Amino acid sequence: MIKPIILIPTYNEAEAILGLLSELELLHRKMDFDVLVIDDNSPDGTADLVDSYDYPFVDILHREAKAGLGAAYRAGISNVLASENYSHVITMDGDGSHQVSDLESILGTEHPSNISLTLGTRWISGGSVVNWPLHRRILSKGGTAFARAALGIPLADLTGGFRAYSVPLLRRLNFESINSTGYCFQIEMVMASVAAGASVIEVPITFIERVNGVSKMSRTIVFEALKQTTIWGLQRKLGRSADKLHYVK
Repeated sequence: MIKPIILIPTYNEAEAILGLLSELELLHRKMDFDVLVIDDNSPDGTADLVDSYDYPFVDILHREAKAGLGAAYRAGISNVLASENYSHVITMDGDGSHQVSDLESILGTEHPSNISLTLGTRWISGGSVVNWPLHRRILSKGGTAFARAALGIPLADLTGGFRAYSVPLLRRLNFESINSTGYCFQIEMVMASVAAGASVIEVPITFIERVNGVSKMSRTIVFEALKQTTIWGLQRKLGRSADKLHYVK
């Protein structure tokens, strides 16, 4: 029987990863899914901890070096698409910011059957962020507002990473043309999915700022997203729509 798989990219998440896997283990008693941790050769021993986690539904993909969020997710998705065992791919942070309690609404057994992309959304009714300073809220909301205007995609949260893609949708995408390395990957995946005709639904989630470890967000990542979204927006104005960017097979 096919089932969902949760992809969790990690880099130096030794302080958080076992707690997250333990929570997923409890949920796994009610729901059938697999977990694939994608580790970019974390020097803090994250991969060793996952390797020692003796549960058959958890696997790990060892990568040689840190290459960015987008590269990690592309590697994980490629691994999934080589199999016929999965119905959906859920992407989830490894630092505890995304709540396991929200997974059931992300997986959405009550959603219409034609939904191919479910976005966990902080900025709709019922959604929230916890322990974020004002400047982070402004940055996140402002980034999504800018991306919405530039790309013409009327969704409330284009930069969040807690989402579910149907495997048939992912098989329609040309990942050779999805090149973003950082958090900009989240925006590009929505662009590509919409170009492929995805039926999208947004569900509220609670995002809690990490307690352990160090945030991966940096000025470089923010600049990359701003620069690339501006380029995509200009391409759109010039008539180079997403399907002409070869996102769809």
